[in-house]
Amino acid sequence: MTAIRWAIIAFVVLMTGVVSAATPYVPLEQRLSTEQLRETGLDTLSAEQLKKLNAILADAPAQATAPVPVAPAVAAVAAPAAAASSSADRPLLGFNEKPIQGRLKGTLTGWEEGTVFTLDNGQQWKVLKGRMKLPKALTDPAVKLVPGIAGRWFLQVSEDYPMARVYLIN
Repeated sequence: MTAIRWAIIAFVVLMTGVVSAATPYVPLEQRLSTEQLRETGLDTLSAEQLKKLNAILADAPAQATAPVPVAPAVAAVAAPAAAASSSADRPLLGFNEKPIQGRLKGTLTGWEEGTVFTLDNGQQWKVLKGRMKLPKALTDPAVKLVPGIAGRWFLQVSEDYPMARVYLIN
């Protein structure tokens, strides 16, 4: 009796594998709505990129049992970031950014969304969020650009004033 049970269990397990292997892959653009494609950013992919992504995902079940090399993938991501960080003074997204000290060119009376600040090093930063009217105008004030999480930057004129959320425009 136990031999028959084991035979049935083995048959069911084998058939489950055959059925799942026979299930065809459905491309992402057919699986997701237009809104879901937009929310995930997949709508920004070119036709060639989307085709390649679908091919990778369609092949994923076959590669699920193969070991995935981790080190080359990490090296491939780290190498461009290291090259980019040494190539310019532009801050990159990341957690290892240092604050930038500098002076604003001109007179500062306050800021609001859209205000552009030019530093003495030539960088231009635009206010994304925040609004402040200073009680007294400042001429060529010393400022600090403070990095936040996820690539966010904040302009600090004084510890007494709120910071403006800014982003680098050039």
